[in-house]
Amino acid sequence: MPPRSPIPRTKPPVLQPGDTVGIVAPASNIKRGLLDAGCECLRKLGYKPFYFDSILDQDLYFAGSVERRARELEGMFRREDVRAIICARGGYGSNYLLDALDLREITARPKIFVGYSDNTTLLTYFADAAGFVTFHGPMVTKDFAVADGVDLSSWEIALSGRSQWTMGAGSGAKPLVEGSAQGILYGGCLSMLAASLGTPYEIRTDGTILFLEDLAAKPYQIDRMLMQLKLGGKLAEVRGIIFGEMLDCVQHKDQGYTLEEVVLRIVGDLGVPVAYGLRSGHVSRRNITLPIGVQAALNVGGDDVSLKILEAATQAAVIGDIHEQSSRRTL
Repeated sequence: MPPRSPIPRTKPPVLQPGDTVGIVAPASNIKRGLLDAGCECLRKLGYKPFYFDSILDQDLYFAGSVERRARELEGMFRREDVRAIICARGGYGSNYLLDALDLREITARPKIFVGYSDNTTLLTYFADAAGFVTFHGPMVTKDFAVADGVDLSSWEIALSGRSQWTMGAGSGAKPLVEGSAQGILYGGCLSMLAASLGTPYEIRTDGTILFLEDLAAKPYQIDRMLMQLKLGGKLAEVRGIIFGEMLDCVQHKDQGYTLEEVVLRIVGDLGVPVAYGLRSGHVSRRNITLPIGVQAALNVGGDDVSLKILEAATQAAVIGDIHEQSSRRTL
């Protein structure tokens, strides 16, 4: 059983221009062309991308063996020059690493760790068992590799030590159930969160603003996973819920109901504010970076939604320029 995480969680050091970012493939195999494109975008943003040559290995649908993927990830945490670790893509396979990783190596060197989709498994594991803030945000061969794939404002603010910032109208979120709540921002891909139930790595949702998103799951499948969370007691103590864009989560184009109606059948009676459409994870454009494990405030009104991050997700920069550059930016 993973050890209980300390509260508050450790904040990893900030990421600044000129820093080296390590790229890992903990799940499915990746394509060289997309890796190159994503690395070029990172260079243009001022970072130095680094990866091990073995990142292009393939074993069935995985990015190499469990041993390769686990040692790659541990190696990035050990390297002194690597200031942040970004997943290349999701797919499937991060769950194989849970028993293979030396958590002591990772806990001893908390770093910015960014990903989504299947890598939700690692985001919540590091947040809960290793006890540090992680980041639900853009990946190298998915978002950095395409035009307009990354919401640069939230990326820079979340990783630069900014203590308070707000996601408002530009986030894509709209109201479903009105109300206000404060709690720890937590969550990720719904499929991965539901799959954790009944394992030693089960998600810890009490006291959270719970973020849920997925891709190309049919409405009845979303219903089933939400009901699994509800029946498993994982929604009983949440303080608010935000759904993602839920891209392509339809039965067919002529269905006589919306996914919003479906989810409200499960979460509408919880007595907490509910929003829908926040653009993080599987999205159509401009993937928003969300810090997992920090205090946040959710306000859902009749016409608008705001999610305010109430504390820094990274250790504040020594140089004040980074803080000042983004001090008046909101989404």
